[in-house]
Amino acid sequence: MPKRKKYPRLPNGYGSIKFLGKGRRNPYGVYPPAKGRSDEGVPITPPAICYTDSWVKGFAVLTAYHAGTYTPGYELTLNLQDGAPGSLEELSRRILADYNQAKGVPTSKAMTLAQLYEEFYAWKFERDKSRSYSRSTHAMIESAYKHAAAVHDNDITRISFTALQDILDSAGLRHAGKEHLLSFFKQIFSYAVTAGYLDKSPAVGLRINIPDDDEKGVPFTDSELALLWRHADDPTIEMLLILCYSGWRITEVFTLSIDLDKAFYTGGIKTQAGKNRLVPIHSAILPLVSRRMEQFGCLLPMTAQQYRLEMRDRLDALGILGTPIHTPHDCRHTFSRLCEKYDVRENDRKRMLGHSFGDITNRVYGHRELEDLQREIEKISIPPKVLANCG
Repeated sequence: MPKRKKYPRLPNGYGSIKFLGKGRRNPYGVYPPAKGRSDEGVPITPPAICYTDSWVKGFAVLTAYHAGTYTPGYELTLNLQDGAPGSLEELSRRILADYNQAKGVPTSKAMTLAQLYEEFYAWKFERDKSRSYSRSTHAMIESAYKHAAAVHDNDITRISFTALQDILDSAGLRHAGKEHLLSFFKQIFSYAVTAGYLDKSPAVGLRINIPDDDEKGVPFTDSELALLWRHADDPTIEMLLILCYSGWRITEVFTLSIDLDKAFYTGGIKTQAGKNRLVPIHSAILPLVSRRMEQFGCLLPMTAQQYRLEMRDRLDALGILGTPIHTPHDCRHTFSRLCEKYDVRENDRKRMLGHSFGDITNRVYGHRELEDLQREIEKISIPPKVLANCG
């Protein structure tokens, strides 16, 4: 069966011609330009002007509508058969005549990515009152936009898949950073399609062409941990210790639910096994978690990138840099190392880290109560001398 013919994209603000499906005598709906937007930022489409049996007739109707020459039933006077009074040749003349009369009608003025970004940002963060976004989400979107500087001034209809893939490939980011950039491209161009600025998103099919390095890292040694405990009153080190004795990713701490009375967190991102997982709060860091919740109302009152910079400065001051330089993700590896060292059950270590199980027994039938996990995590020992020095 032959494919339905593709027609040219209409100028912004010109209206739309929508194919409503087969089986209709007049399958093309002809709609005037959108009148404003809903509270969610979605264009409000007015009722159809009329319905036609072809796209070309719909275009003639829209042009007459803008020229002020359209009257109900106008579409019935149009005929695409050669030689007929309303033949294609005559129809072309009528369209051109109407188009020349349509003075002041919006033409296909280009919308740049910079203009689209302003609209998208307002729609995502300012118009949507149903939810609030963390500071890290704002920072991620803003940072991703900066990485797309090469196409900021480009007409969005001329931004190609290849251009976006080149930006993604050349961005000097680790895998996690490229994930954020990819997510941004998908979000902003999906918005452009929904808003009627594009027929198709150029972000479809984009991929990250480097290995996933998120799970690589160098754990802190016992001597480094002892030094960190001696400076646990420093807010940056305090957060570092919480990460080392819980296994959370730095990006996960913004979405955690924390129950201080029962001493556990729930949350997680990234994988099915990692989402909505339960991790007990080790008794040694419970006072640290309580203090931060009381002081800030959350575990981390800054973006992940800001914390990375502060962490690097504080470790530098303490003489702990590591090779390579320690990152927040090293805390996750530290927790895994501590679990191994103190004989925490392997399955429980996987549960707390959000790793998937290779066998169906544990994946489907493995269930552990909070008390079970608390007993396991408390196996991780912190030398009393270290804790005494902390006090």
